[in-house]
Amino acid sequence: MLKKKKTLIALSLIPQYLLITWLSNHPDFVERFYSNGIYPFISKIFRYTLGWLPFSFGDFVYTFSMVYIVRWFYKNRKRLRKNTKQWVVDVFSAVAIMYFAFHLFWGFNYYRLPLHKSLNIANDYNTEQLIAVTEKLIKKSNALHLKITDNDTIGVDLPYSKGEVLNMTPIGYENLKQIFPHLEYHPKSIKKSLYSYPLTYMGFSGYLNPFTNEAHVNGLIPVYKVPTTASHEIAHQLGYAAENEANFIGCMAAINHDDIYFRYTGYTFGLRFCLNEIYRRDACLFEDMVADVHVGILKNYKEVREFWEAHENPTEPLFKLFYGNFLKANNQNKGMKSYSYVVALLVNYFETKSL
Repeated sequence: MLKKKKTLIALSLIPQYLLITWLSNHPDFVERFYSNGIYPFISKIFRYTLGWLPFSFGDFVYTFSMVYIVRWFYKNRKRLRKNTKQWVVDVFSAVAIMYFAFHLFWGFNYYRLPLHKSLNIANDYNTEQLIAVTEKLIKKSNALHLKITDNDTIGVDLPYSKGEVLNMTPIGYENLKQIFPHLEYHPKSIKKSLYSYPLTYMGFSGYLNPFTNEAHVNGLIPVYKVPTTASHEIAHQLGYAAENEANFIGCMAAINHDDIYFRYTGYTFGLRFCLNEIYRRDACLFEDMVADVHVGILKNYKEVREFWEAHENPTEPLFKLFYGNFLKANNQNKGMKSYSYVVALLVNYFETKSL
């Protein structure tokens, strides 16, 4: 009887795959019934249940799972030769359960409506629009930088610990919900990852555990990066799975924060994306525009760049390739390159607004 149940569970991968394929072509349905239907309740249940814990429950689950999987494969290595069929059924039944849980608890958000449609803004822009918004961001970033440092050549040092930053991050969402009511964030569940060292060498600033709905920040990254990284991961928690959308929402949450240091990290975060896109289009124009950016801001960018350069290793590209393919398999056709598409949202949102 148990063998039959495992076989049925393993075979459930087929209808699950067909359902997901169908849903990928019906984003309106996903948006209405999942992302704005049952998912907010699922997310809040997890956050109420686990958010109060001072450590990552999900990281402990991952550790236990990895130990259990290695132990199971070791104990069942002889079965692979004697009863290959049942061994395969056992493996695929476990995969089917994880596949189901991943999509039910969070993964269906990959197939929701694109954010630009929800915001009713365009999804494309020309170079002139990009330049205009970048100039706005430079002006605002320079003003905030000078207000903090009173010296345009000094980088900004946030006067908070990383734990304090994590506790302060939801304030940005409290303010942002006045503009976008659907971005209400309560209760919070955002923590430093127990896997900060592996994340650093893999090249990741943070991640959302889709099985426990805990948002994680790499505890080793420079504190300058923590406000926008934490805000980015909260956006994932709220159901915005696409990286470009989480970047935009995270940027907006930091920009709308009460604290000037958060606003500074938010504006310079958006500015960096726009400058990178200008460089991609016209390197000479980039040199002209970056000359207007305060040296202190460039020092903050350099601080982050040097952090990642110091931890480069041969395995990082492999993890990035794996994650890029994971994104492509989940309706993010550009893979890791989808991060750059935050520029379209920034340009079209800020084009007609004063900063």
